[in-house]
Amino acid sequence: MADFYPILAGAPLAEGGAGEVGNKAWNLMRLAKAGLPAPPAFVLPTNWGRRLDPSGETSLRRTLAQGVARIEAATGQKFGATRRPLLVSVRSGAAVSMPGMMETVLDVGLNAATVEALIRLTGNPRLAWDSYRRLIQGYAEVVADLPTAPFDALLTAELARTESDAARELDHRSLKQLTLAMLDCYRTLTGKAFPDDPWDQLASAALAVFRSWDAPKAVSYRRLNGISDEGGTAVTVQAMVFGNAGGASGAGVGFTRNPATGAKAFYYDFQFDGQGEDIVAGRQKLSDNDRLPIALPAIWARLNGICHELEALFGDAQDFEFTVQSGTLFLLQTRRAKRTDWAALNIAVDMVEEGLTTPSEALKQIGEIDLDAIARTRFAESPPPPLAIALAACMGVASGAVALDSDAVKRLSAAGPTILVRRDTATTDIEGMALAAGILTASGGRTSHAAVVARQLGKVCLVACPGLDIDISRRQCRIGGTLINEGDFISLDGNSGAVYAGRLAPLTERPDKALAAIAGWRVAAA
Repeated sequence: MADFYPILAGAPLAEGGAGEVGNKAWNLMRLAKAGLPAPPAFVLPTNWGRRLDPSGETSLRRTLAQGVARIEAATGQKFGATRRPLLVSVRSGAAVSMPGMMETVLDVGLNAATVEALIRLTGNPRLAWDSYRRLIQGYAEVVADLPTAPFDALLTAELARTESDAARELDHRSLKQLTLAMLDCYRTLTGKAFPDDPWDQLASAALAVFRSWDAPKAVSYRRLNGISDEGGTAVTVQAMVFGNAGGASGAGVGFTRNPATGAKAFYYDFQFDGQGEDIVAGRQKLSDNDRLPIALPAIWARLNGICHELEALFGDAQDFEFTVQSGTLFLLQTRRAKRTDWAALNIAVDMVEEGLTTPSEALKQIGEIDLDAIARTRFAESPPPPLAIALAACMGVASGAVALDSDAVKRLSAAGPTILVRRDTATTDIEGMALAAGILTASGGRTSHAAVVARQLGKVCLVACPGLDIDISRRQCRIGGTLINEGDFISLDGNSGAVYAGRLAPLTERPDKALAAIAGWRVAAA
């Protein structure tokens, strides 16, 4: 097993596959080999995490330097340089995909000198200062294990001072002021300055990503999904591309098919002038989906073409992360799409009909699904007027008592079904999500980590609910102006996005056409 593997066009694949380099890096290798637009990268294999005793950091730094040299040669940029600086992301990647359960650090390599170099390189001071403040907050949370609240408060204060609604409305002067305030905050909280040396940043970020394998949320996810604790995570270091470069730039997450229903349609979230964490973290309401095909028609057409290319390459529906930098499209990762059982059935049948897979392969893909248990629920034809219409991220319906955090879910679930209601559902809520019958959030999109995990768990999930305001101190929330106490019942319709007061009775339907097709495969194979 090599110390690292380059992920570049023309580079060989790792002989050990995903088990050696993690699912994320393995799929990136396949993207690069197929000529798809993945930024240059390298990966430290999964066995690194098992040999990182205190004496191993020197060898880690040496290997990181060797890997970075390969990216530098591919990009013509240099890590830590004051001319043409290279910035990188540091990403986790286990052999089995665990969406959002381990950590990522973006924009690694920025300091007082390289931020000015990035301005000279791009002519875009807003990009440079926005990336620097993102690095500080991400590093503080992932590497230094600091709370996010003090940094969020600084951003909120700057938005109030400038009368802005979102960070992407801040100009470079405001972002510089915010960055300097975050540097001071980091020093106050840790008692030492934010690390100035890019190589220190990189080594510390890699170590933190290795450690995230043992984070409580990752351990809980593995337990809930029957994944062994032995594998460990690989670490992928990838050249940064910038969706926050303004203009024709943005970040998105796409599914090649609808992961809730299985319908053959590009299913995506996109944010202009943003980075990937803006999409997957679930902390923002996303509003640019409709703008993407209008403002960037060539990118839109290419994305739809890539859906077919990915399915042909991997033989299954995919969930992929992408960035558009100044009108150029990059794929940052792809993985087998998490989906509902209903969607899995329809995807399997449709992909056989389209010639993208065989009946025998499709039967393997749905082999662990209890076909007799697959059903879709809906409410009666004439429900009462809804309190609000949110964005549906997972189909079906659910009724339950409102629970405003995971502890409340655990407490109230003893008496019956619950609905987890949050401003933004973080992946640290995995225990509550697993117990709840449904999930409702005020922010986020259909492709956030929480929505992806909810679909995998088979939970009804509505996001970006308008008029949802939570008062955690009083254990109350308001939905569309209606006051609801924790413990009161609400009902969620994952087919329409409607939120109703009280408990509604569900109706059930079965996927009879898809089940008939599968029965035919089995008869033919007998």
